[in-house]
Amino acid sequence: MKNIKAIILAILIVRFVAVLPANAQNSKVISADICVYGGTSAGVIAAYTAKKMGKTVILIEPGKHLGGMSSGGLGYTDIGNKYVVTGLARDFYRRIGTHYRKFEQWIFEPKVAEGIFNDYVKRAGLSVLLGNRLIKVKKEGNQLKEITLENSYKPSVASNKIIRAKVFIDCTYEGDLMARSGVSYAVGREANSQYDETINGVELLDQHQFLDGVDPYKVPGDPKSGLLWGISKEVLQANGTGDKKVQAYNFRITLTNVPENRIPISRPANYDPQKYELLIRLKEKQPWKTIFDVFIISKMPNGKTDINNRGGFSTDMIGMNWEYPEADYNTRAKIWKEHEDYTKGFLYFIGNDSRIPENIRNEMKQWGYPKDEYTDSGNWTTQLYIREARRMIGELVMTQHHCQGKEVVDDGVGMAAYGMDSHNCERLVVNGMVKNEGDVQVHGFAPYAVSYRAIIPKQKDAANLFVPVCLSATHIAYGSIRMEPVFMVLGQSSAVAACLSIDKKIAVQQVNVKEIRDILQSNPLADGSTTEILVDNEAGHLTGNWKTEKFGGYGPTYLIDTTKAVTAKSVQFIPKILKKGTYHVYTYFPKVMNASTKTYITIYDGEKTIEKIINQSDLRVEGQTSGEWLSLGLYDLSKEKKAYVEISNKNADGVTVADAVLFVPVR
Repeated sequence: MKNIKAIILAILIVRFVAVLPANAQNSKVISADICVYGGTSAGVIAAYTAKKMGKTVILIEPGKHLGGMSSGGLGYTDIGNKYVVTGLARDFYRRIGTHYRKFEQWIFEPKVAEGIFNDYVKRAGLSVLLGNRLIKVKKEGNQLKEITLENSYKPSVASNKIIRAKVFIDCTYEGDLMARSGVSYAVGREANSQYDETINGVELLDQHQFLDGVDPYKVPGDPKSGLLWGISKEVLQANGTGDKKVQAYNFRITLTNVPENRIPISRPANYDPQKYELLIRLKEKQPWKTIFDVFIISKMPNGKTDINNRGGFSTDMIGMNWEYPEADYNTRAKIWKEHEDYTKGFLYFIGNDSRIPENIRNEMKQWGYPKDEYTDSGNWTTQLYIREARRMIGELVMTQHHCQGKEVVDDGVGMAAYGMDSHNCERLVVNGMVKNEGDVQVHGFAPYAVSYRAIIPKQKDAANLFVPVCLSATHIAYGSIRMEPVFMVLGQSSAVAACLSIDKKIAVQQVNVKEIRDILQSNPLADGSTTEILVDNEAGHLTGNWKTEKFGGYGPTYLIDTTKAVTAKSVQFIPKILKKGTYHVYTYFPKVMNASTKTYITIYDGEKTIEKIINQSDLRVEGQTSGEWLSLGLYDLSKEKKAYVEISNKNADGVTVADAVLFVPVR
């Protein structure tokens, strides 16, 4: 009997030992200097930067596409102030502009954006792993050593990969690498009292809100009948109370009204019209005029849209995402699918439900899914708008005070400028009526620096990790910082700092911020090309008294003159030319009321002067931007020649503006 047991035990041991080498062999090991997890816009820029700086890099994306929201439908770029968009982020929008035969372009089709992100990968020769997601992190002390990946669509041990790197950069919207690495983080909203803020936590305000009197019950006036779909049983807490609730997600919807490119919006498989009963009740109180009443429909090139949430009931699936940030992959997939079903059903409902006015239904039916977008996913975006998930608690936490300039950091490695913007977090019953809670929109402050300490963990948590997307900020400050251009800027800064950390063999917390800035300034495109020269109005040489305006221009301020040339005034912009060559010169025109129909500009190239007259009709300022660059032509410049551009109020019949002048080297 003992012999039989011994034989059985020996067989089991042999089988067990035999399995281990097979699994180990199937777990492909890949080593690199830098591992970037998350192929968002920030991830692509970070990986490209590090590769161009001479490091071996691997870029990992759990999905099938690169670019995140920038290629996933959010083509109507939220900016705030273009001044904060620097380096490769600015290069991205310039490349978009080249596609549309402009200098810069901030409104674009998803496929165009994805093509440019793919081109960054191609030009850098990056190693990219699509369809691989994180399942394990190995640490030694505060050092990340390796991560284990599985196939996102067909998980199996045989397909697992191990990635070893010296530095890791988490560029996901969820902060999964950060969380699995044991780094401190927050989910939800801080109480106002925690950081002495005033617009964090619970906020019951009047934007994207229901009118008074909308009944929440299945049978109007009868609480016993239960709540309509989409209304929470939560009880409204005191203003400023902290909680774990997350602002609503949605899809930024790409539709088209071009018949030959349009696929009709059909009834989705899981269609449930009861989900949209609240819309009917809202419109009984607030009658329809157009579909623009429930959508922000931003027009895109070639007859397409970027559709966002508008009003009390729209594309935001309020309160249905609270689990998402910390959910497992299966639960996230379920939440994601529920959002897709809701949104597709919403579009179909508006175009087909008999309770919708006929003119609204007909207007909706002019739109359909574009045949030439998202061709491998049923013409529907593969990126849910994860407005906010986890937020790191790092070396420094950005707060409302930083956004509004009441606190200023001295280690900025990027800037932000958008207003503090939170979508609603919950829909509940207040005094017997339906109300949304959590929407906050506070604008009207200058560009501000984002601290280096906000993109790195505390050293005790991790000494070789960067988190430029789920960075260290309170809920309300994150609402300002969480813009795609800013993520790209911080992704590039992370990559530069990662290279310095490797070269000097130091923790990321010990990297000299001045060195990061110097590299970003001297080599903003990470390719050694001649840098462009910006001369802002604050460095201009003024003749006469100009009035300073703070908001709406390029950079912190711009100058205006309202005297209509009663007294001659001018601003001279003098570039510091370091490298001889041909430069394309531009001047920035903010949008202002009562602008002069003509602006006189003198360009001196060091040998001769050229006068140009800019007509207001030459400006085609896009709706979401603060202004635009207007070409003044090509000029040969050198450091020996004392060139300048001068803007004057000569013959002005309205407001004269002097903001910034840009000298872009012609490659």
